[in-house]
Amino acid sequence: MAQKKATLQREMGLTSALTTVMGTVIGGGVFFKVSSLAKDTGSGSLLLVTWILAGLLTIAGGLCVAEISTSIPKAGGAVNYIEAAYGKLPSFLLGWAQILIYYPANIAALSIIFATQLVSLAGWQTTLIVPVAAFVALSITGLNLLGARLGSAIQNLTLFIKMIPIILIIIFGLLQPQGQVVPLWPVAPGKNISWFAALNGGLLATMFAYDGWISVGNMAEEMKDPRRHLPIAIVLGLGLTTLIYALINWAFLKSLPVAQLASDPMAAASSAQIIFGNLGGRLVTVGILVSVYGAINGYTMTGMRVAYAMGVNDTIPFARGFRRLTGTKVPLWGALFQVAVALVMLLLGNFNFLTDMLVFVMWIFNTMIFAAVFILRRKKPDLARPYQVNGYPWVPIVAILGGSFIVLSTLITQPILAAIGLGMTALGVPVFYWHQRRADQ
Repeated sequence: MAQKKATLQREMGLTSALTTVMGTVIGGGVFFKVSSLAKDTGSGSLLLVTWILAGLLTIAGGLCVAEISTSIPKAGGAVNYIEAAYGKLPSFLLGWAQILIYYPANIAALSIIFATQLVSLAGWQTTLIVPVAAFVALSITGLNLLGARLGSAIQNLTLFIKMIPIILIIIFGLLQPQGQVVPLWPVAPGKNISWFAALNGGLLATMFAYDGWISVGNMAEEMKDPRRHLPIAIVLGLGLTTLIYALINWAFLKSLPVAQLASDPMAAASSAQIIFGNLGGRLVTVGILVSVYGAINGYTMTGMRVAYAMGVNDTIPFARGFRRLTGTKVPLWGALFQVAVALVMLLLGNFNFLTDMLVFVMWIFNTMIFAAVFILRRKKPDLARPYQVNGYPWVPIVAILGGSFIVLSTLITQPILAAIGLGMTALGVPVFYWHQRRADQ
């Protein structure tokens, strides 16, 4: 008798889908990008508008990805979407960029910011930032090597805690009677800052805080009515996330003037101290640290399994090693490779450089996925599409234009950062052909 193929249960309603979208996207990035965003835009009005523009772009992108993810419901997500539309080499390069840039850079950048906040909170010497950051990255990897259950428990705990400082800062920050005046009009960059540079730097910064949006379509298989509920969950979930991000940044602007936000890499903690006083501010900062710890844990958990999946599919050199699991059924080589690359990045880069680079590289592939909506409709017109993107073709066009702006403007305004990101990605080309040749022998 043929075995039935295991399938996911369609039990997720609209409310569960909505909270999943928001839980996936909302993270620690919103606390640490306000400083670079204030520096890039030079004005409170454009700072807030940039958060809204980024939110609209993620909504358009999320709807595009939802169509493809419901059509190609395979484990591996974006790697499979790229392969279906463009072939094996671009698909390999995305996986390569994920394990060499995206996950290690996230772990390194967030470990740096965690260490910076902790050192400041504890009053330690700044020379301890790098050692503390390295310890955080290594310790979280070690905890995850003890088993997926422990890593998941850490993730579930921090999921709820991360919302506490966000809610407190929004409520008390906006209600503070002696706050700064935040002019909302005219919307324009600050003095000696061009619109082009302001929007490029601003979108690179905000997109890091929205990171995670591309996976929102993955829940379609578990939804009771994905055709009706998925677009609502994406638009409403990402819309509410955008509102939350705009409100908390408005609270930051009411606490400190733009110039001071731009010069303070720990602007969120400084704002919390102004809003709540010294003790309250320190407690909120502890909540922020927990949020960041959870984010590092999430990237650690997910990233090591990407390398493992590539090993299982034999699409990466040394696949046998990357398939190796510990006694607790956790990918050993994937974990060790990931943390080793993260430690190198931690020593060589800073928070904003690393996050801007990973956003730039990933948005090359994101834009390709948006274009894949058109490509797959032409190449595979008979492909089952439980959900078709609303507002076609205009929503995919908006997503492609937005993604193209992020990529092209970064090439123009930050050529060194772009060259490093492209170079690390391009290293995967000879690796791909070398592995293909060995596999054919």
